[in-house]
Amino acid sequence: MGASLKILTKGDGPVRVVIADDHAIVRQGVRSILEQLIETHAIEEATNGLEAVAAVKTHQPDLLVLDAAMPMARGIEVLADARRWSPETRVVLLTGFTASGILSEWLEADVEGILLKSCQPEEMEKAFYTVLSGGRYITEDARAMLLDIQNATPLSLREREVLSLIVTGNQNEEIAERLFISKRTVEKHRASLMSKLNVKTVAELMAEAYKRGLLEELKQL
Repeated sequence: MGASLKILTKGDGPVRVVIADDHAIVRQGVRSILEQLIETHAIEEATNGLEAVAAVKTHQPDLLVLDAAMPMARGIEVLADARRWSPETRVVLLTGFTASGILSEWLEADVEGILLKSCQPEEMEKAFYTVLSGGRYITEDARAMLLDIQNATPLSLREREVLSLIVTGNQNEEIAERLFISKRTVEKHRASLMSKLNVKTVAELMAEAYKRGLLEELKQL
């Protein structure tokens, strides 16, 4: 444990924590850090989204460490239920996703912490300490990715629909038929997409859309 951080404790009982991740090795690593950081603790684990919601509802934890992608419920859905059943619970997103669009979704949901799974144990410890002490912690790498999307020109709903059809292999004629618009209009939207995402080919378009998390967003359209 970092020498500068004090062991956290709570006057009215143990610090209650739920770790929700479908990978045992991740849960074990997070638990190890929290056990060193918190003097008196009660730690529960969840391996999928439904277990996570149930654990939050039952234990009313002080801290929920939550993966973005788990079986049976998306992390962002678990977050919404956690806010409903235990509004005082502070939440740290721990994710392997590096798409700025996904991170932006969590930031807009007012999550108290954002950590990438690639971070060092010392940074994870610092994040948990900061969040449990009432602060907010967003790792520097995540901040840089979020800055990218904040500086980007937003796509219109129609552009996102066209993008969705492009990445699934549809040609202009097929897109026009699916969206009940002219082929010329599709070409205009395609050109606008290329310009806004600063790409020249469909392969570059797909790569940039993935980087910004747009492909995850498109699944909801």
